[in-house]
Amino acid sequence: MAPKYKLTYFDARGRGEPTRLIFAAAGVEFEDNRLTFEEWPAIKPTTPMGGLPLLEVDGVTLCQSLAIARFAARDVGLAGKSNLEQAQADMFVDEISELLPKMAGLFFEKDEAVKAEKQKEVEELIVKTYTILEKLSGSAGYLVGNRLLWCDLIFFNIASNVENLKPGTVQNYPKLAKSYENVKLNSRIAAYLAKRKETPF
Repeated sequence: MAPKYKLTYFDARGRGEPTRLIFAAAGVEFEDNRLTFEEWPAIKPTTPMGGLPLLEVDGVTLCQSLAIARFAARDVGLAGKSNLEQAQADMFVDEISELLPKMAGLFFEKDEAVKAEKQKEVEELIVKTYTILEKLSGSAGYLVGNRLLWCDLIFFNIASNVENLKPGTVQNYPKLAKSYENVKLNSRIAAYLAKRKETPF
């Protein structure tokens, strides 16, 4: 019997979206439990680590966004064919993930002067990160190997936010652009994106 997945996160993309994309790409059904920010203070004390997302799998609750996404990728066959390929995918994910907290900090910053300084820092980090990823990426249209893995989905998620900030950025990096487009054109991902609720971040 197939496992039952329940993902709990805010009604936003943020740290929950990578796992949603993984399930979507694999064609795996899951319960997408979205909380409002108003509901969170009452629910927070009941969570194992005091944070979101959470993934419930057959009665077991998992915490921490990357641990959840990595588990989901392994469980649905998008982590990599071998231990080495899985390690390569993990390597990309770890590098990509350094961008998310910086971009989130920029998005939620209210002070315009501070925001301008944060945007400069984020743009510099984007160039640094994309340059590293481009150098290490494979040439078959995916970051690792010749098929879609979770690292491509993690990159697509963060790159979509980067494109909102600075449109056309990914086109400056040919191998990354191929991965980005291959994810975007994936039939299951395209179907998911077509019905995905629009949220700011």
